[in-house]
Amino acid sequence: MSTNVATYKGPALDQVRILVVGDVMLDRYWFGDVSRISPEAPVPIVRIEKREARLGGAANVARNAAALGAHAGLLGVVGADEAGAEVEQMLQDGGIRSYLKRDEAISTIIKLRVIGRQQQMVRIDFEEPPTDAVLRDKLVQFQALLPDYDVIVLSDYAKGSLVNVADMIAAARAAGKVVMVDPKGDDFTRYVGATVLTPNKSELRRIVGSWNSEEQLTAKAQQLRSDLKLDALLLTRSEEGMTLYTEHERFHMPAAAREVYDVSGAGDTVIATMAAMLGAGEGWQKAVETANRAGGIVVGKLGTATVTREELFG
Repeated sequence: MSTNVATYKGPALDQVRILVVGDVMLDRYWFGDVSRISPEAPVPIVRIEKREARLGGAANVARNAAALGAHAGLLGVVGADEAGAEVEQMLQDGGIRSYLKRDEAISTIIKLRVIGRQQQMVRIDFEEPPTDAVLRDKLVQFQALLPDYDVIVLSDYAKGSLVNVADMIAAARAAGKVVMVDPKGDDFTRYVGATVLTPNKSELRRIVGSWNSEEQLTAKAQQLRSDLKLDALLLTRSEEGMTLYTEHERFHMPAAAREVYDVSGAGDTVIATMAAMLGAGEGWQKAVETANRAGGIVVGKLGTATVTREELFG
């Protein structure tokens, strides 16, 4: 008995199959030294000493799911370019099944961050929406992939890859899948019927307006959950933690972060961890507790990072 306890590593996440669909990005980091101000303009000069590339957007959600030991697949669009090839290679290296569509008409979305003295100095974004033909192909492939996965995560960064999100949700729910959505934009009606939405405070405020008390927030969140026919709504609240609203309860978790170093990608970690826990058969409360712990760990790391099963359950 004691042997089992010693070797227990939490839920059987290695049995869970998660398909992530959404806006795929390449995050590039240029690290350098800042020692003087430019003579051309009042800006610092960063002399680049190191470069790194990481999976971003929906690809970072898949990377987080794979880091937890789940079987992760990624469906999205990249350009037929060097950055798209780099994304493909990193997916392969991370053990993620790639279903990427290569769109000849666009460039891969890149977010380039220049960092000097451990501070982000500037972020440069390169992005174009995918073409209609590629998006139609993607929807057909999505429907074909549904039988192979338990949990569907729709990672919306409002970059154009999820224009068919309402059809995807309907198809996935009809197939009996858990459908999790990280939402964006001014119109959440396209997410009707999903299992759970995971907005942050500013995203929720754009939809329901501001609130003056916890009671008012609860009323607005529950009304939105009901209107959108969701099983649950998870509000991520940064330093205030996160709150889960279901039909019969409100469950709040205070922030688990020991030290906040970088919040970029934390939402990706939270939704990937919840997906893995729900896919393993855990209930809402256990899934939120674990996702909250994962978010607390990842904000203590620089850039879009991941959490391992050992860090969570070791």
